[in-house]
Amino acid sequence: MTAPPPHESDRPQGSDRPHGATRPGGRTARTRAAVLRAAWEELGSQDFAALTIDLIARRSGVHAATIRRRWRTVEGVIIDMLGQHSETIPIPDTGSLRQDLHTVTRSIADFYASARNRRLVEAVVTSAAREPGAAEVMRAVFKNRIRRVAVLLERAVERGEIPSDTDAEEVIAAIGAPFYYRLLITRRPIDSRLAHISAESAYLGAVEGVFRTGTAPE
Repeated sequence: MTAPPPHESDRPQGSDRPHGATRPGGRTARTRAAVLRAAWEELGSQDFAALTIDLIARRSGVHAATIRRRWRTVEGVIIDMLGQHSETIPIPDTGSLRQDLHTVTRSIADFYASARNRRLVEAVVTSAAREPGAAEVMRAVFKNRIRRVAVLLERAVERGEIPSDTDAEEVIAAIGAPFYYRLLITRRPIDSRLAHISAESAYLGAVEGVFRTGTAPE
């Protein structure tokens, strides 16, 4: 899997967020792209525990002092990388919620087939525990991801497949939770059976009203 394209979100200097400021185009954006690409490439060959600012600097060609000034720590670089990946999630539109959910879980399984991608999620969780402000950024990134995927549930409501007061966030959590439990707790491989079970369980629960809030939307 190739390095993700740079994401041009801005952060003011001096902010508590753990990643570096960018502006569209120019040297700042090129620096950010080089640093995040270098970190991504390093994760292809080693665990997060072995990743250092100096390694990233050597691979990226960006001075270590510049990286420390903008991202402060390796954790800051990793959290910034998470933001990039969140923008690349495909949103299927098959006309069927069941098929959409199975498409999503297959994509998740394919993503975590890569050892580098497994290292990324491990690094993100570790970073959120270590870096001040990183947990807040991680929550914001996942909130945005949930918002994007929630359109699958909105379409399903419009088609009459599921109740109108279905909690989209809980359905999406039901899809993702088995993967993260397997990755971070049991440390077992991600396979097609897990993808099938995750999608089917979430779909059947939504259809049967398991995720209803009890409050119909206005």
